[in-house]
Amino acid sequence: QVQMVESGGGLVQAGGSLRLSCVASGSIFRLNAMGWYRQAPGKQREYVAVITSGDTTNYADSVNGRFTISRDNAKSTVSLQMNSLKPEDTAVYYCNANLVDSASSRAMYYWGKGTLVTVSS
Repeated sequence: QVQMVESGGGLVQAGGSLRLSCVASGSIFRLNAMGWYRQAPGKQREYVAVITSGDTTNYADSVNGRFTISRDNAKSTVSLQMNSLKPEDTAVYYCNANLVDSASSRAMYYWGKGTLVTVSS
C-alpha cells in the first residue's frame, strides 16, 4: 500500500512564491524518479518537473528558471519551490513517483490527489 500526499497549495499574488511538498509512504522497496504535473481548469494535465534518483532535474519550458524541484530520500519527499508565480501557473498540482513497492518486483507510477495553487493578478 503506497500513498502520495501533496501539501503547500494556496492562494498567492502574481510574483509571489509557494513551496509544494509531497510525501510518499507505505511499503516502498525502491524509490526512483519523482516529479510534478499540473492541470489547469479546462486543460489537460501537463508535465512540470522531474528529479531522478541521482538528482538529475528537468523542467518544462514554461517553468524553467522559476521553479526548482528537489528531493529528500530520507523522508521520501519531493518538493517544488515556485517563484515568480504567474496567473497561468494556476492549476491543481500533482505529485508523481516511479517506485517499487513490497508487493511487486516491477516499478510503477503513483499519483497524489493534488493540491490547488491559485495565482491572482
